[in-house]
Amino acid sequence: MIVIGLTGTIGAGKDTVVDYLIKNENFEHFSVRKFLIKELKIRKIPVNRDTMRQLANELREKNGASYIVEKLYSEAIKTKKNAIIESIRTVGEVEALKKNDNFFLIAIDADPKIRYERIRQRGSETDDIDYATFIAQENEEMKNEDPNKQNISKCIELADYYIENNGTFQQLYDQVDAIMKEIKEKIESKEKGYIYQRPSWDEYFIEIMNTVATRATCDRGRAGCVIVKDKRILVTGYVGAPSGLPHCDEVGHLFRKIIHEDGSITQHCVRTVHAEQNAIAQAARFGISLEGSTLYVRMTPCRSCAMLIINSGIKRVVCEYRYHAGKDSEDLFKEANIEIYFINDEILSYENQIINKKNEVND
Repeated sequence: MIVIGLTGTIGAGKDTVVDYLIKNENFEHFSVRKFLIKELKIRKIPVNRDTMRQLANELREKNGASYIVEKLYSEAIKTKKNAIIESIRTVGEVEALKKNDNFFLIAIDADPKIRYERIRQRGSETDDIDYATFIAQENEEMKNEDPNKQNISKCIELADYYIENNGTFQQLYDQVDAIMKEIKEKIESKEKGYIYQRPSWDEYFIEIMNTVATRATCDRGRAGCVIVKDKRILVTGYVGAPSGLPHCDEVGHLFRKIIHEDGSITQHCVRTVHAEQNAIAQAARFGISLEGSTLYVRMTPCRSCAMLIINSGIKRVVCEYRYHAGKDSEDLFKEANIEIYFINDEILSYENQIINKKNEVND
């Protein structure tokens, strides 16, 4: 069985991840929050963030830093099913749970204003507060040297995986899917006696990019894109028609031919927005700066995407493969002092790519 621990800031999306794992991975849910609310009601104490924090500190000081989560972990083990323990908030809890080989900690964070709007919308009995109170309560939980008390910042630092949840539900689900895939591979390798080799950061984000790509809607090149800064995902994107318009998978391709100076003819599907363009558009839509970030993509961006990448402030581009017509973009990146790196130094040959005898290229 797999036991997932969730830590992170208030309103970052922990409940959404829980619901997604229950629905799609058949996880059982064990909540520190629910444990504390139940205990407060038994003691006939008002339920709010302050009383929950005070009770949690009291229980940990009396019974040990990991008292609450170890009780939940014991219950989880009895089910013999995959389990998720939500709202891990102390260093002592993390250290205790990490002693178990089947435990993995996921941290979730988001912009404070986005998180505040989320808690206001969910309207639970602990969330009826103003923004100043929201920030003040969070600050009480972010840092504490006492291992019995909340230190969310340190818990996030100790996490095995990190999710930045400023975007859409689908972008969050894509990150969760990529993490679950890696966790399952680790478990499988361990069971088979394989020596697990941890992927590099570039390999890690390329794998996430490939998961994002499965959402693409054009079968001539299902590509994805992930943009990252300081090892945190900012936005994702994939190939597809503009919002609300029909997709290639639904109505077929929309081809246009281009005659080049050397006489060659390339044929392109123009129905879709490229993965890089969609990711950059998502950043613009949600006010996310891409300055100094790294972009991960299936193959060398086209010239139009390369120009957008340059102007958006991205400083590094990592491609899984080379694109057969990518030299122009490589030259642009070199001139703009943007690093481009290829995981596999070979030209990608993909489905429905045809080079015919009449010097025409399907792209």
